[in-house]
Amino acid sequence: MNVYLESIAQLFGRASRKIKKDEISPAAQKLYYYKKGQTVTKAQIQELHDEHQKNRKNKWLKRRWFSIIAVNLLFVVSWSLDIQLLEGSLTASRFMGFHMADLNSALQVMLAYKAVLINLLIGVVTIFIAWFLLGGRTFCSWACPYHLLAEWAESLHLWLFKRGLAKNYTFHRGVRSVFYVIFALLAIVTSYTVFELISPTGILSRAIIYGPGLALIWVAFLLLFEIFLSRRAWCRYVCPIGITYGIVGVFSPLRVTYDLTDCKHEGDCRAVCLVPHVLDLTIKNRSSDVEVGLGADCTRCGLCVDACPTDSLNFEFKGLTRKTKKEELPLMPEPPAGKEPSDEQKKEAKND
Repeated sequence: MNVYLESIAQLFGRASRKIKKDEISPAAQKLYYYKKGQTVTKAQIQELHDEHQKNRKNKWLKRRWFSIIAVNLLFVVSWSLDIQLLEGSLTASRFMGFHMADLNSALQVMLAYKAVLINLLIGVVTIFIAWFLLGGRTFCSWACPYHLLAEWAESLHLWLFKRGLAKNYTFHRGVRSVFYVIFALLAIVTSYTVFELISPTGILSRAIIYGPGLALIWVAFLLLFEIFLSRRAWCRYVCPIGITYGIVGVFSPLRVTYDLTDCKHEGDCRAVCLVPHVLDLTIKNRSSDVEVGLGADCTRCGLCVDACPTDSLNFEFKGLTRKTKKEELPLMPEPPAGKEPSDEQKKEAKND
């Protein structure tokens, strides 16, 4: 239960903490001790990185982009041909007769109207079950059209930043929790879904289906802000949708799982991640066990899975995923109990 509470706290902005030695499982402690005796140079890490980049196929990136485009085009086709397959928009829709309502939008409506609407409740249950099974924040990276535009804008931001043509201002992640409360209070006080008025997800979804409007100026402003001033600012620091779906995904059976066994702790996964704090467990001596699922703030985008050169990160569906057997490690010595580390070990640990 402590793992889930820690995951929720991280979702609301608390920084990842360094775990104590007694919180690390005996199997993980044994692996860390074994790795201390294995010398991995920067040159070897770079060679590993280069080799992986050469053969990298970005399969999850391609699948995710296809998913976002397909979901949003399905709305367009249904509307244009009037086939009533997928009606509405991402905010609220009906798929082959099944009502579906975005969880955050439904919460905003209920707070604004101060009532529970039956059709909305049915739609919430449908979506809740779907995103619980798929993993809460899967919506962000596999369905949200703004996520795709922001991802492309991020690539431009990084290119400009390397050339000194853009800034990257960062803020405390807890700011998102503050906005979450502010939007909820505004809905209650004004009896109006204020967030839906400025949500780029809803604006883009309606624009794609029904045609562009002036609201796209706001979306353009957000993208320009992210390109020149702050990398992925809206998703990281403002949007409450991530928190709502993250809470749903705390107990989800689908998650990205980290395997400590072959990890070289080179950090390629954290470099590409939208929410790199969920990958702090890939830092040496930060994983509590040999296999650990990433926290609720993970968007399940798969970028870290594509980027990992040692196949230490993979999607797993509890009870269904067949795990590839890892290569057997040599017989590992037991960590000495209570023994003071040598000066060389202390220096190595400090460098890690």
